[in-house]
Amino acid sequence: MDAERATLADSFERIVRELPDDWTDLELDVRIADESRYVEAAVYLVTCNAQPYSHHDWHWRLLVAHRFGHAAAAPTVHGTLRLLDDAGIEGELAVRETRSGRVEVTQEWGRPQSAREEFRRLRAQ
Repeated sequence: MDAERATLADSFERIVRELPDDWTDLELDVRIADESRYVEAAVYLVTCNAQPYSHHDWHWRLLVAHRFGHAAAAPTVHGTLRLLDDAGIEGELAVRETRSGRVEVTQEWGRPQSAREEFRRLRAQ
């Protein structure tokens, strides 16, 4: 791999680092350089529920959640991309959509204030 070329995991770290702290969802497209290694890459990407995707030579869509949500956690995606890097599978990432500023909505009617505060404290970790 070229020294000047960033790895997939490093690219992902850079993307996440540039997001605001209140980001909630991130959608990324992944393309690998050597399409003959598609199945091998898919074996790794299944750990973060990558969605097979074919739009202008992009191979997978990754849905990433920050603190909550129905998507893979950012550390899981980072670890998966590191596995691809360690296997020598080169590729690139493209950010398709980010969302921020939303909050988790839960039904707390009838709960005491202490339970509400404990819930918020646990979710903020």
